[in-house]
Amino acid sequence: MIKNKIILFNPKSANAKHRIPNSILQVGASIHGNYEYVFVDGNLEENPWLKIENYLKTGDFKYFGSTVMPGPQLKQAIPFTKKIKENYTDVITVWGGYFASNQYKVSLNSGYVDYVINGPGDNTFPKLIDVIETNQLEKLPNIKNLIYKNKNGEIIKTAIESLLDQDTLAKFPYQYLNTFYPLNNYLAKTFMGNKTLSYHSSMGCPFSCSFCAVVPIYNAKWKGMSATRIYEDVTYFKETYNIDAVEFHDNNFFTSKKRVLEFSELIMNDNISYWGEGRIDTINLYTDNELKLMRKAGCKMIFLGAETGNDAVLKQMNKGGTQTGQMIKDFVLRMKNADIIPELSFVLGMPAPTEKEVYSQILWDINFIKEIKKINPNAEIIIYLFSPVPTEGSELYKQIIDAGFSFPNQLEDWILPSWENFDLRKNPLTPWLKPYMIDTIKNFETVLNGHYPTVSDFRIKGFKKKLLKLISSMRYQTGFYKYPYEIKLLLKLWKYRQPEIEGFYSE
Repeated sequence: MIKNKIILFNPKSANAKHRIPNSILQVGASIHGNYEYVFVDGNLEENPWLKIENYLKTGDFKYFGSTVMPGPQLKQAIPFTKKIKENYTDVITVWGGYFASNQYKVSLNSGYVDYVINGPGDNTFPKLIDVIETNQLEKLPNIKNLIYKNKNGEIIKTAIESLLDQDTLAKFPYQYLNTFYPLNNYLAKTFMGNKTLSYHSSMGCPFSCSFCAVVPIYNAKWKGMSATRIYEDVTYFKETYNIDAVEFHDNNFFTSKKRVLEFSELIMNDNISYWGEGRIDTINLYTDNELKLMRKAGCKMIFLGAETGNDAVLKQMNKGGTQTGQMIKDFVLRMKNADIIPELSFVLGMPAPTEKEVYSQILWDINFIKEIKKINPNAEIIIYLFSPVPTEGSELYKQIIDAGFSFPNQLEDWILPSWENFDLRKNPLTPWLKPYMIDTIKNFETVLNGHYPTVSDFRIKGFKKKLLKLISSMRYQTGFYKYPYEIKLLLKLWKYRQPEIEGFYSE
């Protein structure tokens, strides 16, 4: 008997216990019924390495596949994969996810990552296993979405596969996952509901923002499941697990207005709230009545990339032309009228010709954020520091390289605290962003969170919310943001949950 079992690993990510590990479920669906495999979820294992090693010790497992997103997941993915190569030399290691695709050179040059799945693995992963199992490695170049080293040590990057019809893909093996980790463990209380399902309904994004990690992988392509197919899965979880909310973690859930409106009609009477990620210039094309229909169907909040209110910087981000600062203002008012909370992300600290211009833009955006809050006080604000992504060939990438920025040359350097914060967009390590600029941004963010505590933190309410607003009011109104220790103390004491999308930021 050939011993060819597969471990599919989801490394731990901060505060993501309630999210079903869709990335490894997708790979599991692609091999279900053809190869034996197990799931290991670092978010639910007290000691995931012990679980992995116990499997490897049986001698039955030949493959280790891991999804690898930027940020916290690297703290397990890197050392675990290295240990496997050191102690179980015959095991073949395969990485997928945004980090692996964008940083494939440093991953493959580490010596302990054998293959990188560059984008969706629905066809790539099973074909890779088939080729290895039949000892036909000469067919590797024919497998799309694959990056690997040939026998001469050269990195080979195969052709990108067209995005597949999402409705024809195998359904995720939810019940098989349930044999490892009860699905109820993933349906936690959130702002959206008491039992919230994490779901992916599409692949890619049809835009090409120069700061976004999705762009090099999908090349401005998008394809989604039909509204009917989505509703089938949501209905299954409603009937089986009594969910009352869905978080759509697509890169851009609202790309197809027709699909969103059809889904809203289908879910209208099911008492299920939903949240998704989208673009302002896309959803701004929806009519007021269509926005109200979505709200009636359960759409409570939408994550949106505002990025900046400065039209010139939007152009630098390759987001200008279709989105403007005035559009952002007009849109948050429309969202207020539709009773949908806009969760707006801003990217501060973009490169500029001079230090003065960098700082002036930061101050400009801080004032713009305050304007947004005047228009719609319920608008959530998420502030990121600009962290470059390897979009080689773009004008922005040339700017950051010319400014002296470079990525780590050693894979293990990515788990140093500074680079982990880089991936969380908290400490960008960019030479043009000075410490006093970072202090200004973070201090303003603290004051902002005190004056307008996020509605998504359902623990901060009543007298806590009133006290925070009272204490921070003078600072917020006068613009004195330095040393906000009293606000930090209360936020820490009450374990304030700052609104943000962990690790990876997209549209």
